[in-house]
Amino acid sequence: MKIKLWDKYGYFSLSYLERKKSGLDVLSLFTAQGGWCSPLPPFTLTAPDTMAASLLWLLGLGALLLPSEAQEAYDSLPETFRRGVDLALEKLDSHAGIQHHFVFSRSVTQSDIEAGFGVVFIYHHFYLKPTKCPKGTADPSGCQLRNDRPMIDCAVCYKTFGGGIEQEPKPYVHCVHKPALTEEMKTTRVNHCNTLGYSSGSPTLLASTGNSDV
Repeated sequence: MKIKLWDKYGYFSLSYLERKKSGLDVLSLFTAQGGWCSPLPPFTLTAPDTMAASLLWLLGLGALLLPSEAQEAYDSLPETFRRGVDLALEKLDSHAGIQHHFVFSRSVTQSDIEAGFGVVFIYHHFYLKPTKCPKGTADPSGCQLRNDRPMIDCAVCYKTFGGGIEQEPKPYVHCVHKPALTEEMKTTRVNHCNTLGYSSGSPTLLASTGNSDV
């Protein structure tokens, strides 16, 4: 019997008899080759049926680790952009139609314009991915991502001073399920955010992005 485990290069197969003969721990060998689920507590597989059950357990833990990738993507954002993501998540949590916790997935477009004297205008277009946890979950690290629900497409723009979001002009937040996003909505987003910049004497907020969001 062979067991297949995915690693960052593909997968490798390990014969049960070879493992038993050599005394190797399947999980130890897997993590040593760069497997996705390292580090995990060691376990020993002693029979084919136990091996199958343990593999299911291992893959389940791999699914639980997926939100950590989302956390890493969020942490890699500049602080001024993270604040906008937080603002969008707060808006989602306050919406009665949203029942699950969402996490940052990835950026589509980023733009920041320095207006001088510590003022920066931010535009950020990004995706949020649903999890199986209810909204308001304090610690989402154990939440599994959902692939049976669409992502939410968000665009935010706001003025910052000293790294914090200013309340005037009012920050703009627009989020919608990705399949429902229309070209008209995209145009409205861009126009609204450019107007926000104009109102404070800033150049076109999306000048550096061309028409990528239209």
